[in-house]
Amino acid sequence: MQENGRPMLDALDQALVHALQIAPRADWTRLGAVLGADPVTVARRWARLTEAGAAWVGCHPAPAAAASGQGCLAFVEVDCANGRLDEVARTLAAERHIVAVEHVSGGRDLLLTVIAPHLTALTRWVTHRLGSLPGIVATRTHLASTLYSEGSRWRLRSLDRTQIARLADPGPPHANVPAYTLTDLDHSLLAALSEDGRAGHRALAERCGTSPDTARRRLNRLLASGMAQIRCEVARPLSEWPVSVILWAHTPPGDLLSVAEQVRGAREVRLCAGLIGRHNLKIIAWVRSLDDVPRFEVRLTERLPALTIADRAIVLWHTKIGGHLLDEHGYRTGTVPIDVRSIGP
Repeated sequence: MQENGRPMLDALDQALVHALQIAPRADWTRLGAVLGADPVTVARRWARLTEAGAAWVGCHPAPAAAASGQGCLAFVEVDCANGRLDEVARTLAAERHIVAVEHVSGGRDLLLTVIAPHLTALTRWVTHRLGSLPGIVATRTHLASTLYSEGSRWRLRSLDRTQIARLADPGPPHANVPAYTLTDLDHSLLAALSEDGRAGHRALAERCGTSPDTARRRLNRLLASGMAQIRCEVARPLSEWPVSVILWAHTPPGDLLSVAEQVRGAREVRLCAGLIGRHNLKIIAWVRSLDDVPRFEVRLTERLPALTIADRAIVLWHTKIGGHLLDEHGYRTGTVPIDVRSIGP
């Protein structure tokens, strides 16, 4: 189905996206059995959605990598010179260590989500690269302490409990496979998967210069250890929650963990991260309308008296999210592979 030249999600499309959010690398036979559809039909539906930029599967380094001392996450506010915002946004979106670029309302022009191998590399990049980029007036860097929840946990919620249970991964928990030092091959696999999280082992092997068996083994280890997170995304207008709101909040340090655990359970929440700074919690949520923004805040603060909302912004344009480039309507137009090594040693 289409509306104004854009694809719309019918019931099978919505169910397929939800299924891939749960099991992003499931084969078409398994997906078809759960959805009650022919595997060829399911594959054709997915091809139509990806070609239109309506949905896609990507990959990014997971919190376990940072927890093992192999990376840090930062949120960088950028103020742009008048008339230079679009130029700056597109320049930054081309950098492989910048996971997201968002044009937002309020007290900053752009918000960047940046990954770096360590604090020194991040500092060097902010000082020398970002500080000298034409069109940028000022920047402010906020380090993430803990990532309590991220976008891979968000669901479209079109499947019933039985279907969800059939798609659930019965594999060993991440705790059974310890974190390990990522090699260049691991980073290359992550970069290739960030473009297409459903890429087969042969395609990954060709891209990374290894054998299909090695690609399979290394990918399985990345996923089982929790070092990589594959996730299915849908264009925001097709999600029924087209408005993205960012909240900066604070709570007493002793309450931070319990508050964050409850925040991450809210259906609208896409990201919940601890911050080191004036605010100690960042929340990103998808809501149905601008009118829903204050209602969402009220629900949070009524349920969590220890939580104080200090600032908020609306995302006007996701220029880039999860390494994928989006148009002003939220549809995917291309990909910049994610690679933490690109920020420098």
